[in-house]
Amino acid sequence: MRNRFTAALLAVALAGCSLAPDYKRPEAPVPAAWPEPVQAAGKREAAHTDWRTLFPDPRLQALIATALEHNRDLRIAVARVGEARAQYGISSAERVPNLNLGLSRAAQKIPPQFVGTSDPSGNGVPIVNERNDLSLSSVAFEVDFWGRVASMSESARASYLASEEAQRAARLSIVADVANAYFGLLEMEERLLVGRETLASREKTRALVARGRESGFASNIEILQAEGAVESARAELAVLERQRAAASNWLNQLVGHAPEGLPRGRNLLEQAVGDNLAAGIPSEVLLTRPDVMAAEQRLIAANASIGAARAAFLPKLLLTAAFGVASRGVATLFEGNTGVWSYQPSLSLPLFDGGRLAGNKDIAEARKVIAVAEYEKTIQQAFREVADLLSTRATLIDQRQAAEALLRTQEERFKIAQARYKAGVASFLEVLDAQRELFGAQQGAIQVRRAQLGATAQLYKALGGGG
Repeated sequence: MRNRFTAALLAVALAGCSLAPDYKRPEAPVPAAWPEPVQAAGKREAAHTDWRTLFPDPRLQALIATALEHNRDLRIAVARVGEARAQYGISSAERVPNLNLGLSRAAQKIPPQFVGTSDPSGNGVPIVNERNDLSLSSVAFEVDFWGRVASMSESARASYLASEEAQRAARLSIVADVANAYFGLLEMEERLLVGRETLASREKTRALVARGRESGFASNIEILQAEGAVESARAELAVLERQRAAASNWLNQLVGHAPEGLPRGRNLLEQAVGDNLAAGIPSEVLLTRPDVMAAEQRLIAANASIGAARAAFLPKLLLTAAFGVASRGVATLFEGNTGVWSYQPSLSLPLFDGGRLAGNKDIAEARKVIAVAEYEKTIQQAFREVADLLSTRATLIDQRQAAEALLRTQEERFKIAQARYKAGVASFLEVLDAQRELFGAQQGAIQVRRAQLGATAQLYKALGGGG
């Protein structure tokens, strides 16, 4: 009997169908190629490039590794994956019968006055009833005729996969953000170094002008100009100190832990970060981004939820079954003729619920429309982000070459101005102007180098780097 029941149950369960709409990935609402004149060519595919390969600086590698272990945002993402995995496990468990092992004992004593007897004195014998049960039971298992439970399980599975992709996106974002913050800190340290050197240089110039005034070579106005240049450099230095502290605080927050014994790092010029990441074809590259993949999984979950909402309108078959043994005493529990079983199917069909089921179906369909729009919006944002970064990469190459050429020019100009002033053929104002221009060129060259490194880090993230 049990074998026939089990076989029938499996046959009915396997005969179930799904009422969820057939899923079809929406067309990517972006152009088939990157906008001109963006150069998408490159030797490295971001999806197959490990961040250790892209960022060879040992200090940066140690900081990224620490951030991946201690960053709080990433911990939240990991915990959400665990939550979604557990939810998927709960939903999957609804597709198989739950079995319970039960052991119970019941005893009852009936007083003599309630026991039927022919004794006129009424002195009957009390009755004591005992029963011991050992059973294996399945309570209220739903036979999934219409795929309602399967659709709920598929929705939970897609939500779980979406959380995994969201975790990968968070991990990739941490890698890029730590690299960007590290380059920003290097920029501020190098700009601070230039600022200190500039202050020292202007103080030397002020001393030189002061000696010139004593010998009648320099005027009071030149002394005031030299003093102003020193104070201007000191004010700029204070600004750079504040910006350097902010950059350090940002990096510390991203890392989430104060690592000790970090290896020596490299300066901006020594960073061998390649700018040859290949952009590929938009329709292929964008679909591998973790945020796009997470959005698609959420769309799949919404699509499956429609199947569960539709199936709720149809009859629901619940099965409750149990089999085991029962006897008056524990010692005789497994003797012959002690077997017991029960089988209780129930069928229910919703007739009137005030529109609750229809409302749930409308909600599921509306959520799918939202999920489609969010998926398409995510792709569009990804396309714009990559296109902007590709354009930035191309322009920064030219900008860096121009900034370095300008720096060389201003260095030469400052040397000539100093020589002309010492020879008495140029005013101090010419030296001061050349000094200011040189400081600006030095700061600009550092900023461009840092921007180029930061753009590469962000492009690695935008292209869905291998993490």
